[in-house]
Amino acid sequence: MPGHFVKFHALGNDYLVFDEGDLTFPLVPEAVRRICDRRRGVGSDGILLVVSSEKADFGLRIFNPDGSEAEKSGNGLRIAAKYLYQHSRTNKEIFAIETRGGIVQAHLKIIDWVVVNVSVEMGRAEVGPAERLDAGTDVVPVNIGNPHAVVFVNDPNSVDVPVVGRRIKT
Repeated sequence: MPGHFVKFHALGNDYLVFDEGDLTFPLVPEAVRRICDRRRGVGSDGILLVVSSEKADFGLRIFNPDGSEAEKSGNGLRIAAKYLYQHSRTNKEIFAIETRGGIVQAHLKIIDWVVVNVSVEMGRAEVGPAERLDAGTDVVPVNIGNPHAVVFVNDPNSVDVPVVGRRIKT
C-alpha cells in the first residue's frame, strides 16, 4: 500500500494527496488505477502529487483515476492549496502552483489559523464552436485547463444524461 497520504473532498470530488517526499513507490498509471479503484483500492476521483517547482511556489501533478495525467483541476487545485497550508508547507494566503496547464494563483481565506475558503484563478475559458448532437441538443466544448462539454437544454428533466454523455464521449 502507498506511503502517507490524505483524502480530501471538494464539491463532490474526492482526491488523494501525496507529497513527492513521502512517496515510496513510482506513481505509474497502473499504480494510480489500483489506488483509485473504489472496490479494491482506496478509491478516489484521482491523485494529487505535490512536487517542487522552479517557476512557482509549488508544483502539482494531477492524475485521473485511469492513470492519465490532467493539465488542471479546479477542485484538485483547491484541495492541494488547503493541504499545503494545513500541512505547514506554506503560511501564505496567496501563492502560486504550477500544473501541466500553467501556473495558477491560489487564494486562501484563513480565520484563526483555519482555512475557511479556497479559490483558484483557473484562467480564461476557451470556448469552441457549438455542435449539434441531435434535434434540440447543442454541445459546446469548453476548456479551462481540462476539457468540458456544456449542453444547453430547455428542460433538464427531459434529458437522459448518461445517454447524452456517452454520445458526447464518442
